[in-house]
Amino acid sequence: MSSKSPRYTVGIDLGTTNTVLAYVDHKSKSLVPQVLNIPQVVAPGETQALPALPSFLYLPLPGETANGLLSLPWDDAEPTAVIGTYARQRAAEAPSRVVFSSKSWLCSDRIDRHAPCLPIDTGEDENVPRISPVEAARLILEHLKHAWNHLVAQYSEALRLEHQDVVITVPASFDAVARNLTVEAAQAAGLTFTLLEEPQAAFYAWLADNDKSWRNHVGDGDSVLVCDIGGGTSDFSLIAVTGDGGDLSLQRLAVGEHTLLGGDNMDLTLAMNVSRKLATEKKLQLSSRQFTALTHACRQAKEAIGSGATEAQPLTILGRGSGLVGGTISTTLSGEELREFLLEGFFPNCPIDTQPAAMRSAGFRTMALDYAADPAFTHHLAQFLSRHSFKDSDGHPILPGLVLFNGGVTKAPLFRDRLIQILTAWRGDGTSPLVLQQDDTDLAVARGAAWFAHIRQCGGLRIKAGSARSYYIGIASPMPSIPGFEPPVDALCVVPHGMEEGTELEIQEKGLALFIGESSDFRFFSSTTRLDDRAGQRLRDISPGMLDELPTLTVTLPADEERGEHAGTLIPVTLRAVLTDIGTLQLWCEDGSGRKWKLEFELRGNEAAS
Repeated sequence: MSSKSPRYTVGIDLGTTNTVLAYVDHKSKSLVPQVLNIPQVVAPGETQALPALPSFLYLPLPGETANGLLSLPWDDAEPTAVIGTYARQRAAEAPSRVVFSSKSWLCSDRIDRHAPCLPIDTGEDENVPRISPVEAARLILEHLKHAWNHLVAQYSEALRLEHQDVVITVPASFDAVARNLTVEAAQAAGLTFTLLEEPQAAFYAWLADNDKSWRNHVGDGDSVLVCDIGGGTSDFSLIAVTGDGGDLSLQRLAVGEHTLLGGDNMDLTLAMNVSRKLATEKKLQLSSRQFTALTHACRQAKEAIGSGATEAQPLTILGRGSGLVGGTISTTLSGEELREFLLEGFFPNCPIDTQPAAMRSAGFRTMALDYAADPAFTHHLAQFLSRHSFKDSDGHPILPGLVLFNGGVTKAPLFRDRLIQILTAWRGDGTSPLVLQQDDTDLAVARGAAWFAHIRQCGGLRIKAGSARSYYIGIASPMPSIPGFEPPVDALCVVPHGMEEGTELEIQEKGLALFIGESSDFRFFSSTTRLDDRAGQRLRDISPGMLDELPTLTVTLPADEERGEHAGTLIPVTLRAVLTDIGTLQLWCEDGSGRKWKLEFELRGNEAAS
């Protein structure tokens, strides 16, 4: 490590349900990732430092922040948003004033992610302020920055978080748009950082805990399934172990599609069943606001039971009528009910060739996240393994022999054991995959990100990865217009799967021209399954479902009147793709005179840089 390197390497897990910060202190004798206890409001007038910061933001009522009751140690000003444990508690009492699952909205193209739209459902309270998903991410990261600087850097400018080597994790399935929005939020929070996929970070945490002995657990030819089921998303990755000159190396083989399926779906399921129980036993029909509060109460009960609580968990929400004792509605959720409501619906037994069920889109629907149509984690896992595992001579998937679990859902032995049972059945030889043990999966991603930053500085085993997706730009076909038929679109590969961050490629495609001086639509596509496409390869007349389409980028590239250019001028260009050090994609267009235009995903205001 250079004497000029920062003292700390820091990992941040910006999670759907919880956010965690871990670090490695390079002046410590023990270079083991440690978790920072984050100060946060836990009750009016009371703060506490806890290992996780719940990713909930409470937007307080006017006057509620008076007398500093919701202020933090580093700031006496009245906060516009309260983040953490108190906000999570308020979600069950005042759900219309709490922003949650903002990370899931960050990757949803159903909304303008820069627009103030959260909370989605404010009920009848018209005075609730709203924030954007990008703003929510910025506020959470700023809370971490202030907490670190208050605890670690009070007396040293050099120790401020802004000056440390920071790694922020994102789901492996995040596309270029969602990654860029995460970058935008972190930059707005004043951080300098690198991005890392969450499943890789979880594996780095295991490597950190087994730094001297990991080779005793894995060998040449092994593959590891990283099964990461968190609050909002399910992420599956395959990592191969290969021999390299007598030593072992690691290669990330594949990642799954972005799947909005996680603990949030389970909470909704519990709330639906408890609501049905209340209707049957107490003749109560809950309002939408009460149902939202019940969902948060069910989440707390699920986490308690999943952590080992054996007694039935109380569920209490505010009532609506004076006839209710204390103005509340109360019931309980038992471990038996948790098993009944969740196990078969989310973890059913199924064959390895199962495909997730699809759902037709309704013409009208409530504004909500684009949750996976099929709630069965095992169906999505079967599809992932069938697509991406190596095949034997008969075409059957060769399933990984090792599994690393991550995410809050897999903490519960009930769910983890069911997954092992199903993986064992799929293997077909009666053997179970070896589970790589990892303590406290809620903290592993942040710890692994800090370890990744550490070995990047000081040396050590790294996972060979690169881009998890191939990326393409749409090229309009020269075919003449035909009534009743849309002109076909080709897809030009600009980033092949596995392209390393911090590298660039010249795209060898002749005859391309760029419209300038008028509004143009640029279509982008991606794929996690087309792993062999080369940069510059052109896919002719792409069909529906062949690639995943990203949001269209609409821009007006300026024309130069002094050159005789006007609206609609076509300029011959060459293309150069850049995958930046932080994992974002830029596409540069250059004409013969050296002029350059940059196309970058999700540019604010839909304006391209030139």
